[in-house]
Amino acid sequence: MENLVEIVKAFFESQSSPIMQALYAGLFTWILTAIGASLVFFFKRSNRKVLDAALGFTGGVMIAASFWSLLSPAISSVETQQELGMTNLPIWFAPAIGFLFGALFIYFLDKKIPHLHLFKKIEEAEGPKTDLKKTELLVIAIAIHNIPEGLAVGVAFGALSYGLDIGITLGGAIALAIGMGLQNAPEGFAVSMPMRRAGFSRFKSWQWGQLSAIVEPIFAVIGAAVVIAVYPILPYALAFAAGAMIFIVVEEVIPESQSGGNADIATMGLIAGFIVMMCLDVALG
Repeated sequence: MENLVEIVKAFFESQSSPIMQALYAGLFTWILTAIGASLVFFFKRSNRKVLDAALGFTGGVMIAASFWSLLSPAISSVETQQELGMTNLPIWFAPAIGFLFGALFIYFLDKKIPHLHLFKKIEEAEGPKTDLKKTELLVIAIAIHNIPEGLAVGVAFGALSYGLDIGITLGGAIALAIGMGLQNAPEGFAVSMPMRRAGFSRFKSWQWGQLSAIVEPIFAVIGAAVVIAVYPILPYALAFAAGAMIFIVVEEVIPESQSGGNADIATMGLIAGFIVMMCLDVALG
């Protein structure tokens, strides 16, 4: 396992551009989604208990990543900026504002883009009225979910370009990408299986399942590019990604995981996800 970690670190160290590092990390999270979606080739149906546990795991990873990989470094980056004389604002200001605007950003997308959450009927679709099919609405919902994950990965790698001690290391950025990828796998499966039950072929179901995560490498590059171009925005960007993820966890992931009558299983899945992400960040960061 240690050898594998060293190989991964060596690969990212060989990439001189943080933007390329962010791109590869985003592609990794997308590949994990595609692998999860590929389970549709091997299973005829999904077990709701397993899905609820997996959704809980997703929530736990996102909560842990929001603090360990995003908010904590955001606070550290403000302290560094104060030492450099770049800001006189209170340490809490940038993380609080960034966190708020991250949540408001997803709230805005939630209201303006038609989408359908997992396990819901098409009549319960949210956002503007549309003629889109259930399949398309479901994929859009997961894509919205994946935007802040891509941003988080990109911002983390972009922050490395300054070489400052702000609580983010290459190992920590890799740990964040691994955590996002691990929780993406069950999401891919959660999208592809309803497609299969709706009568789509296995290959078509897989295509829709993996498509939901294609936004991650795109927004990973965007996040890295913005942070590299404007260093003072770094603490805001880190907290922005955290706020967006926490909004999704509270508004979408936890309610969905608890809606199938498997509350205890989903809760333990969340605890497991939090522990895994925390251990990844501490061990690699």
